[in-house]
Amino acid sequence: MAVAACVVLLLVGLCAVLGPPLLGDLAREQHLRAVKLRPFSMDEGWEFVLGSDSLGRSVLARLVVAAGTTLSVAVPAVLLSLVVGSVWGMWAGFHRGWRESVSMRIADVILSFPSLLLAVVVLYVFDPSVANLVAVLAIARIPVYLRTARAESAELRGRLFADAARTFGTGNWAIVRRHVAPIVLPTLLTVAAVDFCFVMLTESSLSFLGIGIQPPDVSWGLMVAQGRAELQNAWWTAVFPGLAIILTTVAMTVLAGWARMAGDPAQRWRLTVPRKTRKGERP
Repeated sequence: MAVAACVVLLLVGLCAVLGPPLLGDLAREQHLRAVKLRPFSMDEGWEFVLGSDSLGRSVLARLVVAAGTTLSVAVPAVLLSLVVGSVWGMWAGFHRGWRESVSMRIADVILSFPSLLLAVVVLYVFDPSVANLVAVLAIARIPVYLRTARAESAELRGRLFADAARTFGTGNWAIVRRHVAPIVLPTLLTVAAVDFCFVMLTESSLSFLGIGIQPPDVSWGLMVAQGRAELQNAWWTAVFPGLAIILTTVAMTVLAGWARMAGDPAQRWRLTVPRKTRKGERP
């Protein structure tokens, strides 16, 4: 399953990187003689193998280009929230005191608002651009990493290796950088893999509601929104981008589960293939 998930994510990544420069013009071209072509037919060319929409645009080309747009929002948002939340959380958890209290109250305030509702309000007030979309999604997800890093670093603060480092005169930031961060990082990366699915679904939901990615740009959520009105006579314009969202989120979830087990010595045995026992031997 993990291998299949890696293949799916690699394919999505290649589409995101190579799709816009190779198929960007094709995704915007309108062919009025090829309106609402049904999928799985190459009578009009390979670009219409997944059909066309009401303006005669290739669904395949739009899917590939939309992968780049969707990932250009999800990846920076996750990376930004991961870096800020992790550094902030380790700083608060290792120093404790008022730093920890203030940080946790800020996290509680942000988490008191549903992420989707917060994004809807902010993007309604400001321009629904890609930069604003990345910023609001990153801010909404910072508390997830902040609380995780704070809990892990607060527990590691009292370990013997941290006390030994202080005895030898090592500063707090040096202890965090050299000893705490390498232990906390695998957990944070697993959280980031799962959070990537949430951010991508949130972006798709915002684009579906009309306050995310705006035309002429295209994303998977926007394609679902544009194809919703034609489900009865052109179902492929909404179904294929919906399948792309589902496959990507499932693949990332499977990979996150595999990474969690691989990084946990107590569960790593689940990844090993059991050997065939000889006749008469106990398994």
